[in-house]
Amino acid sequence: MRSHRVGIATFYRLLSEHGTAGDALLALPEVARAAGVERYAPCPEGVARAELRAGRDRGARLLAVTDPEYPDHLRSIPDPPPLLWVVGEASLLARPSIAIVGARNASSLGLRMARALATDLGKAGFAVVSGLARGIDTVAHAATLGTGTLAVTAGGVDVMYPAENTRLAEDIGKAGLRLSENPMGMVPQARHFPRRNRIISGLAQAVVVIEAAAKSGSIITARAALDQGREVLAVPGHPFDARASGCNMLIRDGARLVRSAEDVIEALPPMTGHGTGAAAELPLAPPPEPPAAPPRDRRSLRETAALHQQILDRLGPSPLAEDQLIRDLGAAAHDVSPVLVDLELEGRITRQAGGLLSKSA
Repeated sequence: MRSHRVGIATFYRLLSEHGTAGDALLALPEVARAAGVERYAPCPEGVARAELRAGRDRGARLLAVTDPEYPDHLRSIPDPPPLLWVVGEASLLARPSIAIVGARNASSLGLRMARALATDLGKAGFAVVSGLARGIDTVAHAATLGTGTLAVTAGGVDVMYPAENTRLAEDIGKAGLRLSENPMGMVPQARHFPRRNRIISGLAQAVVVIEAAAKSGSIITARAALDQGREVLAVPGHPFDARASGCNMLIRDGARLVRSAEDVIEALPPMTGHGTGAAAELPLAPPPEPPAAPPRDRRSLRETAALHQQILDRLGPSPLAEDQLIRDLGAAAHDVSPVLVDLELEGRITRQAGGLLSKSA
């Protein structure tokens, strides 16, 4: 997994084709040569051993996707991280979880809503998942230190980012759980955050968005949740507040409107609404009326997620012309092009010269 040009898709393909990690490592130079890469060398064993030592020195544990403690919910997503570094209470990975995400520059009302939702969901037996960012994430974690909180970091699990949340991160490592798929010591970069977001949604039964701009990391998390078959919910905001534009857009396109923790719990399928404590006791309301069908010229969230998956299913490591992809999909170019841009920004596809597209490793 630490070898050059080995992404998650390549990792699973190599294991499938070669059976064991040892055999896959032996085969890597030849695989690289077939792809046109000469003089390829896998990650040196010393580098891997140094990472393992660094993890032990910092009190972290390494979970592989095959380990019994690896969360089933996360294992079920299309691209589960093969390796997870964890610090803290790994037993929280087995708890029913709700993700709460939102703006870094949240308003006082948004922070109050995040605190109230997180507190009530914690009391109802749910662990709260977020990304340890400023604003909404910070409040959600702080409110659930005593009931169960999971912080998914974009850099190494031992890198406290942002620095202002160092104390909170240390507290989570004692009372909750910090986790990351990245190597120890890695400083987070912009490209790491979209990948981090799909773990946040993958760990949760539902994602609640509080104050998010139309183009923000929280909306990327919501899209990842839809791709993974999770519920997406949003807290509405004032139309003049840019921080609420993404939430209002999600609600317009079919996301459940959230006023309280009860709204979140009611949206969960019955089998995932049975957490510990009061979660099993809260009465579930009758299912809501289905939202009105969207206008023909606007896709719903689930239709967009379906188009995402159709595109990813048709792309592989070998480049494909964009116009050929559009013909294969049988869709209009003006419908597909914005979705391709979204997938490119999320790092899930790569655009190459000559209008060629390929699936990112």
